[in-house]
Amino acid sequence: MTQGAGQGPEVERTATLRDFRVPAYVHETGPYVPSAHAGEVAPPPEETYPEGYTPTQRDLPVINRGDTVQVTVDPETAAAPQASTGQGPLYVVGDVHGYLDQLVSALQEKGLLDASGNWCAGTARLWFLGDFTDRGPDGIGVIDLVMRLSAEAAAAGGYCKALMGNHELLLLGAKRFGDTPVNSGAGTATFQAAWLLNGGQKTDMDRLQDHHLQWMSRLDAVEEVDGHLLVHSDTTAYLDYGRSIEEVNDTVRETITRNDADEVWDLFRKFTKRFSFRDEGGAEAVRRLLDTYGGTRIVHGHSPIPYLLGEVGAEDDEDNSDPVIEGPHVYADGLAIAMDGGVTMAGKLLVQQLPLET
Repeated sequence: MTQGAGQGPEVERTATLRDFRVPAYVHETGPYVPSAHAGEVAPPPEETYPEGYTPTQRDLPVINRGDTVQVTVDPETAAAPQASTGQGPLYVVGDVHGYLDQLVSALQEKGLLDASGNWCAGTARLWFLGDFTDRGPDGIGVIDLVMRLSAEAAAAGGYCKALMGNHELLLLGAKRFGDTPVNSGAGTATFQAAWLLNGGQKTDMDRLQDHHLQWMSRLDAVEEVDGHLLVHSDTTAYLDYGRSIEEVNDTVRETITRNDADEVWDLFRKFTKRFSFRDEGGAEAVRRLLDTYGGTRIVHGHSPIPYLLGEVGAEDDEDNSDPVIEGPHVYADGLAIAMDGGVTMAGKLLVQQLPLET
């Protein structure tokens, strides 16, 4: 997800960045240090942050909605294999945002990785819904893991694939364009400033290599699998880029390839939109996407479930405790499944087998 003000290196903050920033709410609950071994979840230390890691603020507006259903799935049944069809079970992963240890632990819990962090799920199919970097301590480590699992899963007869999130566009833009001014629609902005304001980590930028950039720039934006339309953002902005899945993905890749800062900024801005599927008319917005691209349900990340549930209070609330998220949430007349468990706010990094029974 993209949030607003961070606590990173000092940059000039101007009113021209307001088109993607929203008022700040509660600070992150505590520092976090990654463990030294894959699969071990390191408890948050009490005082120090990893060198180069910048904690950020939570700043999405609170949505007080009663039309969202939380689905709690028994882990014993969630990982049960489906009937043999030549393909293994389908899993999706919500926003990771650099929390590598939590990701490894969640994948191991579902039986997708072994104790050493290697693929052990045979023909299973795994989709990441985007947003691998920013805010958490090891975004590049997350990308490296996904790239490695893609090769290991393919060798075992399954696959591991990933979608383009708005934070991939943000990191690409920060690396390629830096402080080059772009037309934000409300004046002049820069990718570098936006990246810092939205949790960009110096450690990620220092470790970013050409093969990471090439991998991110080739990610698909939309995919349909077993009747599930997979996207990163809960927005109808995908319709601006084509009337078929192939056309959308081609258009996004071509836009990135042209390397025009203003075009990539516009793409980032549209992928940052959210909440199109809530409130009155939300179900109709989902149906527009399903009617255009196929599928019977949409599965997305981007907007954290705590905000969709309206369970996160403002700064002056007496009780600022974080809600406990145990599984995905189904809303918009049962047509939308939200997968961002809010790992950046001490929530849960969700890995879920589909189809989801409600």
